[in-house]
Amino acid sequence: MPIPRDVPAPPRTLLRDDVYARLRTAIVDGTLEPGEQLRDGELAEWLGVSRTPVREALLRLARAGLVLARPGRSTVVSALDRRATRNARDVVAAMHELAVREAVDSLTEDDLAAMRAAASRFREAIDAGDVEAALHADDELHGVPVTVARNDALLTVLDQFTPVVRRAERLRFASLDARGSLHRHDELIRLCAARDGEGAAAVAFDTWHSLPADDDDDDVTRAAGTPG
Repeated sequence: MPIPRDVPAPPRTLLRDDVYARLRTAIVDGTLEPGEQLRDGELAEWLGVSRTPVREALLRLARAGLVLARPGRSTVVSALDRRATRNARDVVAAMHELAVREAVDSLTEDDLAAMRAAASRFREAIDAGDVEAALHADDELHGVPVTVARNDALLTVLDQFTPVVRRAERLRFASLDARGSLHRHDELIRLCAARDGEGAAAVAFDTWHSLPADDDDDDVTRAAGTPG
């Protein structure tokens, strides 16, 4: 059928969120590199939007620590900061621990099946060396208890701080330590199925808290190809 011509424009809030998500992804996956200057006009042209949602997105990205806004000068992609990454990692780990603890008793068999399917896709991605697919499968697996927990405050915190630790996840999934995540996933699902809230929550916390946050971590060393 022909594309309708009388469909109203998407709400401004949806456009704003879409621009934010696209810029955030571009920073996390390295399309926009650390230190790169961000000009709202160029970004608006690239994304096909006006400057207003771009400016709003840059403010949100600055609050998340992904860009550095220097008033009167320029806005640049933030460099990797060990302390900021470590702090964000600790917060994200605590939020996933809370999500699992709150969700365990409400997880259905379909929820557990979704987690197992995501874990299987994660294993296949790691075997294939596909970091993007591994990240996507990992998000799906951990997203199940986060969704089931139905905690809006938790979602808000994760939305802000998860992108900061995404670079650390990329290091893990590109390194030998990715194999450790396979065991953690299996153990998390086993404990969730057994309705062991405390045990599952502890595994969820460890999964995120064990992400590399320092340049001299063994995980980072192995990812660089140096024996650890």
